Amino acid sequence: MTRTAHAQPRHTGVQADYPSLDTMTLTVPNPTDREAITPDGEAPVLDIVVPVFNEERDLAPCVRRLHAHLAGSFPYRFRITIANNASTDGTAGIADELAREMTDVVAVHLAQKGRGRALHTVWSASDAAVLAYLDVDLSTDLNAVYPLVAPLLSGHSDLAIGSRLARGSRVVRGPKREFISRCYNLILRGALAARFSDAQCGFKAIRRDVAEKLLPHVSDTGWFFDTELLVLAERSGLRIHEVPVDWVDDPDSRVDIVATAVADLRGVARLARGFATGRIPVVELREQLGRGAPKTGLLRQLVRFAAVGVVSTLAYLVLFSLLRSGLGAQGANFVALGITAIGNTAANRRYTFGVRGKEGAARHQFEGLIVFGLGLALTSGSLAILHGLTAPGRGIELAVLVLANLAATVLRFLLLRGWVFHPRRQKEMSAR
Repeated sequence: MTRTAHAQPRHTGVQADYPSLDTMTLTVPNPTDREAITPDGEAPVLDIVVPVFNEERDLAPCVRRLHAHLAGSFPYRFRITIANNASTDGTAGIADELAREMTDVVAVHLAQKGRGRALHTVWSASDAAVLAYLDVDLSTDLNAVYPLVAPLLSGHSDLAIGSRLARGSRVVRGPKREFISRCYNLILRGALAARFSDAQCGFKAIRRDVAEKLLPHVSDTGWFFDTELLVLAERSGLRIHEVPVDWVDDPDSRVDIVATAVADLRGVARLARGFATGRIPVVELREQLGRGAPKTGLLRQLVRFAAVGVVSTLAYLVLFSLLRSGLGAQGANFVALGITAIGNTAANRRYTFGVRGKEGAARHQFEGLIVFGLGLALTSGSLAILHGLTAPGRGIELAVLVLANLAATVLRFLLLRGWVFHPRRQKEMSAR
């Protein structure tokens, strides 16, 4: 039977109410602690998924070892869900046999491949309070399972990830994989401002109440699923807990490194576009999750404002130079400053102060024009004083305008931060 990623999965085994240490904590801005999780009725506290594709050799040893570990060390009810992604070997039969053999094991069969698709399907349907997954090769030491889950149970964190790059981790793998992993995480930090240390370690957990909000906005069905989920969580103001892990590389891994890397880079570009255009509703997610408006630090705002200012100033100078002969100094200054002011307000609204969506955009532009008027008065006044004192050459004229624009830029930042995009005003506007 053919099913999609969102179809009700077929499962066998336990008849649950399941619709067909050293640690380091990464805290993102504006965290709000959640309530601790307590056992409730017959639903398991933990549902740990093992996504598999053609793993008939490793599946049974993995599940038996995982089950024995959880039965001996995890203090609450758990479920192990084998998510079989369209295997063509004997994996499906082995999964069903394991589900019949152990009461806490469920087998789910999907008609299409993809680790992300498997996790999305099972997590979306699970009734467990905490959702997790690990790779079938058990590269991660199972002693890290409880340290991974405990911060979610206590309400301290929203997601937890195993990290092979955090201080305290012990990793055995070849230099090629080590180099690729570190380069990938550097790309995430540079392109998406990610602050977590290891996106692709196959060992993660998330609270179900958080997953219910995030999963509808995670579209990747393959290996990039992890990264997309983590970046979205971080942008939504969630708290991510990192657990240094003992990890041994599987030499028989069948992952196509090149194809996976290309797909990941495409995913990074897609996310960057989504955040830049506002297609990914980060502000709405923050509100739904109780995180409120993002709090961007002053230093970061200054850096971003300066970058926008540099681009705006260059655009202004180019426009002024092009228009100077036809419109004169004052006319060219007015038109060039007006055009760049509109672009400057829009860019600062999105990138510097983190305001997304169309709500309030017209008011922001109107108030931005008032700020523009003050800047115009400053630059025009400088030109008037200069021409009143002497007959300046083009170079002196441009130098005075640069200095005047720098002063106008400082004034613009103070007014945008303290008035136009002040967080309290944004909150009041959203509440109306």
